[in-house]
Amino acid sequence: MNVRIPAELDRQLEKLAAAQHVSKHALLLQGATLVVDRYSRRDEIESGLQFVLTHDAELLQRLEDA
Repeated sequence: MNVRIPAELDRQLEKLAAAQHVSKHALLLQGATLVVDRYSRRDEIESGLQFVLTHDAELLQRLEDA
């Protein structure tokens, strides 16, 4: 896989990689992992919310009416 990175972002990655003593490749892997984790967590939260809304619908309705 090839990734084209804008020049300014490439310069920023270069500086950060040097400061962290890692390669730009390692930084990009970390970033990709963060993105995947963030979206996975969103899916978990959405699933949990849907469970509560369906499982506790009657209770939520009573609280709304109170």
